[in-house]
Amino acid sequence: MLRTIIAGLKARTARLVLSSVAIALGVAFVTGTLVLGDAMNASLRDEFAKDARNVDVSVTVDGSASSGDSSTEIPGITAETLAKIRQAPGVAGADPRDFQQVPLVAANGKAKPAWAVPLASNEKLREFDLVDGRYPTDADEIAVDKRTATTAKLTIGQPVVLLGKEDARHTYTLVGTYQQGTNQLSLAGYDHVGLTPDAFQALEPERPPYQVVATAAAGFTQQQVVDNVRKAIGGTGFKVQSGEELTKETLERVESRSGEFTTLLLAFAIIALVVAAMVIYNTFTILVAQRTRELALMRCVGASRGQVFRGVLAEALAMGLTASVIGLFGGIGVSALLQRVMFSFSGGEGTVLLPVTVTTVLAAFAVGTLVTVLAAVLPARKATRVAPVAALRSQPDSGEEVSRTGVVRVLTAVLFAVVGVGAVVFGMGLDDEEAAMLTSGAGTMALLAAVLVLGPLLVGPVNRVLGALPRAVLGVPAKLASANAGRNPKRTAATTAALMIGVTIVSLVTVVANSAKETANAEIDERMPADYTVTSAVHGRPLPKELAEQLAAVPEVAQVAPTTVVYGEREYFTGIPRDALGTLFRPTVTSGSLDDLGDGAVAVNAQYAKREGVAVGQVVTVETGRGEPQQLKVVAVVEGQRLSDGIMTIETSTRFEQAAEGYDSILVKLEDGTANGRAAVERVTDPSPLAVLDSAAETKEQLNQQLNQVLAFIWALIGLAVVIALFGIANTLTLSVLERTRESALLRALGLTRGQLRLMLVVESVLMALMGAAIGLLLGIGFGWVITGALSNDTISVDLVVPFGQIGVMLAGAVVAAIVAAALPARRAARTSVVAGMAEA
Repeated sequence: MLRTIIAGLKARTARLVLSSVAIALGVAFVTGTLVLGDAMNASLRDEFAKDARNVDVSVTVDGSASSGDSSTEIPGITAETLAKIRQAPGVAGADPRDFQQVPLVAANGKAKPAWAVPLASNEKLREFDLVDGRYPTDADEIAVDKRTATTAKLTIGQPVVLLGKEDARHTYTLVGTYQQGTNQLSLAGYDHVGLTPDAFQALEPERPPYQVVATAAAGFTQQQVVDNVRKAIGGTGFKVQSGEELTKETLERVESRSGEFTTLLLAFAIIALVVAAMVIYNTFTILVAQRTRELALMRCVGASRGQVFRGVLAEALAMGLTASVIGLFGGIGVSALLQRVMFSFSGGEGTVLLPVTVTTVLAAFAVGTLVTVLAAVLPARKATRVAPVAALRSQPDSGEEVSRTGVVRVLTAVLFAVVGVGAVVFGMGLDDEEAAMLTSGAGTMALLAAVLVLGPLLVGPVNRVLGALPRAVLGVPAKLASANAGRNPKRTAATTAALMIGVTIVSLVTVVANSAKETANAEIDERMPADYTVTSAVHGRPLPKELAEQLAAVPEVAQVAPTTVVYGEREYFTGIPRDALGTLFRPTVTSGSLDDLGDGAVAVNAQYAKREGVAVGQVVTVETGRGEPQQLKVVAVVEGQRLSDGIMTIETSTRFEQAAEGYDSILVKLEDGTANGRAAVERVTDPSPLAVLDSAAETKEQLNQQLNQVLAFIWALIGLAVVIALFGIANTLTLSVLERTRESALLRALGLTRGQLRLMLVVESVLMALMGAAIGLLLGIGFGWVITGALSNDTISVDLVVPFGQIGVMLAGAVVAAIVAAALPARRAARTSVVAGMAEA
């Protein structure tokens, strides 16, 4: 039996290799994801470890120890404590670590948010790697991160300006660039500058550092120095750690940083594997059907059912092992490609790492072989039911199998449909947006399963509808193609199901993304009736009040409305001028009246009112942590105002210290018919390094660009599943051509030309692709309607938007891919001679 299996593998090598491509692509995605995750972990470990390298002792303020008694609260590490640490026995050097946000003025004269850090005086304690130049040694020198130098267009030797308190300009000479390790700041993508400790302290003299790190002198262990430092500073209110403890604590953050992204990729990998499993299942079903006489002859000469079953599974195992090897090496390439894509988002910096662990290798072979073998179980069981007498008659067609299993299929589909509809209805009734989306999303997947189960029953009607036009236009070849596509509904359904899954998910994401985009654009139009909005380039740095006065004096400007922001413990409110209501601010009032919005009053957002249980006439208390809490009377509940939890007048907001410091934004409305209003506004805003001019059109363009990038990323990931599905169509056609060799020869003998035979197979391929794509598009649009409904709430309604242009491109792509998939099978069928084809058994 083993020799028989080996001989069969040799005889069907080409078919099995073609079938292996689908599973190899799925394995490549899984192993590529695992290698990428390991590479991210390794990179993050190496980079995070820079924070702790050469550190033998770390001293930080212990917030948990001081939070119980405000009288003993320690705001930071004082100069006296730093001196005690440096004088402790065994300390060779100690330096403070801190960071603060300081606006950096770029080459275009505009400020951008940056983080400044003090560079350690002890070289061993510097967590950065010098790239060019040198580190600063004087208070008027500065070094910047390499990425910052590129984005801000800074070169060594030129002046660099930072804005201190009250926008005081501090000018430094750039003397070097460095590469910072992976840490909280670099992960956030902020610009980064380094100063001497004295220069850093001059930016905010009263600011104490949050951490001091020290290195041990020769002859002292880490624990000895830790004990000596703890004794020197008293220990109370401070957290003293050894370098090993600091390293361990730092590296514990690594897993969570890469885990979420790896999980996302694995989800798409699983989709690709499911699609690949369907292709493998279909492949083995066809192979078993083609080998009916061969298997019957084996039964005639003494092979048992168990031997036939094990023989088919052995072929699947061999194919799975081959696909696993290909997928493993392909996954390494996928990982390298994904890393390059990720590096391109951050300026191209980074080193490609390809760690291949034992776990990854085992996962590749486990996934590849298990998926293949499991997909072949049902066809293998079917092979055992081939009766020996089948060797004496022609190979039967299996089209009648649908009717025998129709009841089971319908009952299973009904079960999935009931679960799906129930989940969708329940999810859309939930108030929590995230829970509603997850529950409704699970319901749509159950409905997708119902359609998959009903696939063979849907093939006939869908095929008749889609085949009507080709039959009318292309004549006999199209009629034969339509008949071939529907002659074995199970096979056609299994072939098109893989493509249907991919198209459903792609169209679902496309519909939801475009719906969200159009809704956001409409919200921007509603929310920003102003022609321009002036905001601060640096969060937390308010715009100067005189800027609003200067803009109001511009002849081309009709109205100016400065806004402030007040942050409470769990809410934040927007302060607006009273005369801007109805013109530059247009909230929808659901109860109360904005006419009563005066001093000491607030109009709350409907979501905030529901969350806090407040209504018109009640009083809310706003605690900011700065100054006395303020009690405000609720005079209205509004909707359509998504900027904050509520609005108040500018005069009311100035009761709060943070709002009194300056403006959060300035809304500008131009005079009607103004031709060059932007230039007039820019003449006022350009001299201010903090002022950034924005318009609703620019905001929408930026939002649309971000959504398009996300959509392209998801299209690329799901695209792998679609490619696998198209391989499945090509594989099915190839095997069908072999199966129908005698039939094709008979058609040729009856007068069908080579061109008509090729056309028949191309139309058959296109019909199968259109079946999967059309059903997938209908499901995707329907599921998109469900998800957008789940995302809608009392405050915002996400309207369904169907991007017909993108859907048309998707359908056209499916047709073109189907034609390409049919090219080789059609060529093979047309090249087979009539005499040789008629001689086939």
